[in-house]
Amino acid sequence: MALSAILAEKKLKVQTGVLPDLSLSPEVLVPRLGDYLVEKELLSPDDLVQALTYQKKMRDAGQTKLIGQALLELDLISREALDQAVTEQILQLQMALQRANDELEERVRERTAELEQAMDRLAELNQLKSNFISNVSHELRTPLTHLKGYIELLEEKALGELTSQQADAVGVMKKAENRLGNLIEDLIQFSSYSRGGLDMQMQPISLSDALVEVLEKAQALCDEKGLTFQSQIPPNMPPVMGDAQKIPWVLLHMIDNAVKFTPESGVVRLGVIVSGRLVRLYVYDTGIGIPSDKIDEIFEPFHQLDGSATRRYGGTGMGLAMARQIVSEHGSDIVVRSKEGEGSYFEFVLSVADN
Repeated sequence: MALSAILAEKKLKVQTGVLPDLSLSPEVLVPRLGDYLVEKELLSPDDLVQALTYQKKMRDAGQTKLIGQALLELDLISREALDQAVTEQILQLQMALQRANDELEERVRERTAELEQAMDRLAELNQLKSNFISNVSHELRTPLTHLKGYIELLEEKALGELTSQQADAVGVMKKAENRLGNLIEDLIQFSSYSRGGLDMQMQPISLSDALVEVLEKAQALCDEKGLTFQSQIPPNMPPVMGDAQKIPWVLLHMIDNAVKFTPESGVVRLGVIVSGRLVRLYVYDTGIGIPSDKIDEIFEPFHQLDGSATRRYGGTGMGLAMARQIVSEHGSDIVVRSKEGEGSYFEFVLSVADN
């Protein structure tokens, strides 16, 4: 800020009573002027003490005096010498301020460059992680295909009759193979999404048609765990704008989570609410719930609220991360309401398609 502008600002503060009137001298900008005058041998230490004593005496009498004013009134320094000293001090302050600004700008440039490098490195690491996940997932598909084929042969007794115990073992293997297959598909999908491969086919879709498979799988999941499945689907639902493949995928992941975290004999509900031009889809459960301070964490990829090696509930932690990304592409977001020990409610909104 220019000296004239600083003085103008101080004049305004004097006029409004914020500052006392000190004749608006440039001296108000100079700190420790007395020490500087002694250092430059323009004033003796005794003279400075005398001026400070006079300054205090005047202040006690209700008059505020700058040290320069006190020196002039006591005739301890000439006006010319005082003005020269004040000017030198102001110039030194300006130079110090300029140096500080230059140093600050340089530090900002350095930190900006460091941040850009860190962001580039992070992007590179994310790309490497995505490529690794994709490669590993595809490599796992081949042996899984072999396992699946032989399990089906055993299940169909193409390799001979099975005892009841062997049949039970094949059933367990079948469930494990299905689970592993789903995890591998999730990994492949996530790596694709991470590389910007979220290919959305937005079009008017029939929710009634889209929910057929969801309802069947949800019922099967709940039956397997001994849960009660409820659906609240109104008739004659209007078509909505969305991806006919990905909306059911999102709902199935929400239901899968609800089933996973709901104890036996609990309830899982899938519902649809039509409200004007909006359609709300929700999944409710009576499960273990989520601590309020942990809700945002459930959408972090590869994150589990219980990260211990002995955690009770499995999963990769990718489903909800991808679900939120898909819902975001539909111009919406997943809203979560939950209380620890009292269940959870997940909801997102779709727009009714134009006729």
